[in-house]
Amino acid sequence: MGSFSIWHWLIVLVIILLVFGTKKLRNIGSDLGGAVKGFKDGMKTNEEAKTEQIQSQTPATAEKTVDVQAKDVNKS
Repeated sequence: MGSFSIWHWLIVLVIILLVFGTKKLRNIGSDLGGAVKGFKDGMKTNEEAKTEQIQSQTPATAEKTVDVQAKDVNKS
């Protein structure tokens, strides 16, 4: 039972088309595509929410600015 040739896969495809019909397979394909698109949109929304949460937790950099003068204490 090795790998199948292209003819085996074509026969399987024809049998699937006969059993389910092209309309049913088209509906399954569009449903699957919609599910993948919804998943990607959900992941984008989740990533955007995480970045907004991180940005709201860290204070602005302008509030952290410190002016200092460095002096070399080891110089003689």
